[in-house]
Amino acid sequence: MERADRILDAAAALLVRLGYRKVTIEDIAQRAGIGKGTVYLHWRTKQQLFDALLLREAIAYLESLLAELRRDPATVLPHRLLSFSFVDVHGRPVLQTLVTGDTRALQGLLADRPLRSQELLATKRMFELLVGHGLLRDDVPHLTYAMSALNSGFYLVDALDPQAAELDVRAKADALAFVVRHALEPATPPGPEELAQAAAEVIAVFEELIPPYRQWIYQG
Repeated sequence: MERADRILDAAAALLVRLGYRKVTIEDIAQRAGIGKGTVYLHWRTKQQLFDALLLREAIAYLESLLAELRRDPATVLPHRLLSFSFVDVHGRPVLQTLVTGDTRALQGLLADRPLRSQELLATKRMFELLVGHGLLRDDVPHLTYAMSALNSGFYLVDALDPQAAELDVRAKADALAFVVRHALEPATPPGPEELAQAAAEVIAVFEELIPPYRQWIYQG
């Protein structure tokens, strides 16, 4: 595991500096101080290696989010959930590169990543929980799509509008929270007991992802 993490650390640094297209297995091996063949002992292809890196970053993000939900169950409110995630992702160079970088180069990596079906199921369950606990409106057409499109737009708009990049991350997160709160949430939020129950159930959904993520990374 220690050697695998050293390889992933090297891949992460190169991804942020060079972008996915330009990084080679040779570059990663050299930066990690090992032979190219040693990398292939862990992952057979460049895509598998970066799949593992993405899953490792996802674990770190999920652990941060789950800790915040345990600390303050009101974080389960969608506008707070997406705002927290926006700030957290922008504090993680690899994830920031993945969600704001060369979309075409990373499209296959993101769309075909391991355990994608489990992620989609977890996301579906989360939406059902949020609606069931009265945290999202139930009259929004194609709610999952609407929320995903809204959220994704806040990550990608900087590449389309240079002026948007002038805002700091906190200001962008606050704008995201405002739009989600007023467009997708009911006027009156549930009480503390309902929020606590919703948070506990969302935590349980995403906790289930971490063990298979970790297993794939180090045994993939």
